[in-house]
Amino acid sequence: MKNIAKGVMFAMVMAASFNVQAKNNEPKSVKTSEHSKSNKKDEEGKIRAIRLITKPDGSSSFEMGYVPTLKHMNTTTFWANNSVEDWEKDTHKAPRRQYVVTLKGRIKFKVTDGSTFILKPGTILLAEDTSGVGHSWETEDDDDTEWVRLYIPISEGADDYFTPNK
Repeated sequence: MKNIAKGVMFAMVMAASFNVQAKNNEPKSVKTSEHSKSNKKDEEGKIRAIRLITKPDGSSSFEMGYVPTLKHMNTTTFWANNSVEDWEKDTHKAPRRQYVVTLKGRIKFKVTDGSTFILKPGTILLAEDTSGVGHSWETEDDDDTEWVRLYIPISEGADDYFTPNK
């Protein structure tokens, strides 16, 4: 069990480091405002997350938020993947409640009402639309882009530690 927890923490640290790397590559403003200083402080201890959900009518939707850093989360195992199975190419529901940590690639997810979001390294996906219609996705750049990711199932009945944005 300790090895699983260490592996999950490693995955979370990797996701955070991708986020830091992406932020370091963004252009920096010459003048830092007090507002941007307070936003940076607010972001400490959090990793951006998007949660896929099933609404009462069976449609899929998503919400933006975050998960805390350095929080021990109840998971069962994890595995890496860089291939796509046939069932994943069409609209589908999540096979289980799980964290999906993107290590490489930019993926465009689509939900029932046509709304989309881009999943990229540094953002954790919580796939919790395990019933209803489900979601679809495609690589954002082109068909040759490889999506490298970790799947980390959430233990049965465990808290996902997701906090939606206000």
